[in-house]
Order: sequence, then C-alpha cells, then structure tokens
Amino acid sequence: MKNNIYDKYLVEEKMPTMWCPGCGNGIVLQSIIRAIDEMDLDPEKIVFVSGIGCSSRAVNYLKFDCMHTNHGRAIAFATGIKMANPELKVIVLTGDGDCASIGGNHLIHACRRNIDLTVICMNNSNYGMTGGQYSPTTPLNSFTKTSVYGSYEPPFDLCDLTKSAGATYVARCATYLPVQMKDIIKKALNHHGLSFVDCASDCPSLYGRLNRLGDAGEMMLRWKDRLVSVTQSQKMSEEELKDKVIWGEFVNKSDRMEYTDIYKENIRRAKEAAHE
Repeated sequence: MKNNIYDKYLVEEKMPTMWCPGCGNGIVLQSIIRAIDEMDLDPEKIVFVSGIGCSSRAVNYLKFDCMHTNHGRAIAFATGIKMANPELKVIVLTGDGDCASIGGNHLIHACRRNIDLTVICMNNSNYGMTGGQYSPTTPLNSFTKTSVYGSYEPPFDLCDLTKSAGATYVARCATYLPVQMKDIIKKALNHHGLSFVDCASDCPSLYGRLNRLGDAGEMMLRWKDRLVSVTQSQKMSEEELKDKVIWGEFVNKSDRMEYTDIYKENIRRAKEAAHE
C-alpha cells in the first residue's frame, strides 16, 4: 500500500527492521506513529531520542529528527533538547535495561523535575540486544543468560517507580492491546509534564525461549489471562492479582508546574531583579 501512514513516517529503505520475528517492539512503534498521525502533530516539531538496546533502534526507522545516544543517557539528551527549545515535542524511546538500570538516575530526576518529555519504555524483561541478560524488570525466578538458576533480584515496577518519583502521567499497556496502547500514547503526548508509558513487549527469541513460554503467538495469547485493567484490579484481592499485570492509567494530574515553565519564570524574575 502506498500513501499510508507507514510510508509517511517510516524509512522504507531500512525495512525490514532488525527486530526478531515476534518481537513486540514493532507493535509499540506502530502504536506511536498511529497516535502521532491521529493527533495530526507536526513532524517538524517532534524529536525522538533513544539510548542503546533493541527498543532504541526504533529511531533508525523514523522520518523525524532523531538522536541515537549513549546507553542510559537518552533522557539526559532529551532534557537538553527540551530546555533549548521548549516548543518541541520530545519523545524518548527506551527499554527496561536502558532507562531503569544505567539510565535509572536520569529517569527518576526527569520525573522529579516534571519536565515535558514523553518517555515510552519497551519493556521486554531482559537485555535483548546483548544476549538476554536479566534486567531491573525481570520477574523473580525467571531464567536469563545471567540467571541460569532463576533470577533472585526483586524487579522494579516502573509505573510505581515513576509515580513515586513525581511523574504527572503514568500508564501501562501491552502489545496484546495495540489500540488501547495507541490511545494511552496519545494521552501521554498531549500531557504537559513528564509522561511515562510502560509498554509490555514480548521477546520470544531470548526471554520466551529461555523460560519455555512457547512461540510468539503463544506468548501473545498469554496476555489474555494475565492483563487486568486498573478498574478491574480495584475489585480484586491481592491473591487474585498474583501473576497479573495491571494496565491503564495510574497517574494523570496537572497540579504541578512543568519544569521549563518554571525555568522561564525564574529567568523573568531574575531580569526584573536586575533592573530594580
């Protein structure tokens, strides 16, 4: 098909992507560009920033101004871009290893500042690009290349983490629900402040294989019984929620001033003080 949204936003000569068959990252990328298209956002006013990892390779396929940065430093670079030009829509594409491990400090401080970035984490529960090591979101007792007897480190819930750090929009979705993911991303893009979206994304080649979860189709179908909406979860006991993944909005508030707005206000006050 010509003249569809893929031709409009994706670099055709770089197709197919480097992602393995069944990888959920393509669904996340599709949800992002569909959200942008439905919102009719100006591509000239959008910048994508990524770090290192399977997820971060997404910027290579986009017809936007993009910056592919150092491991874990995407949010730091994105902060600089936003401070230099607050009118830009700055979107960070990252993974659970990139933003929650080496980049974890940048993530929590971006949330603390409430700077207007949209951080989209393709969370596949392991370091996919470097061979399948365990990450900060790998579930307990899961097998990876570096936890051959099962992971014994408790994982981060990235939504709890970013909520506690001060993000003013926090949500989660999964590749099993692409339409709902697109709608959540639209809300995140429309939010003025730090938005964090945790996108649960399957990794059949490494995490799935090592944990004997079946092929890509079987892994996708597992979400049907595991996903529980925020509304549903409020009516369930702790025992009923065991092994479930809660999706939906956790935070959506506008009671905090955005960081670049505060910065501009401080500049104004400093100029006034200089003329007194």
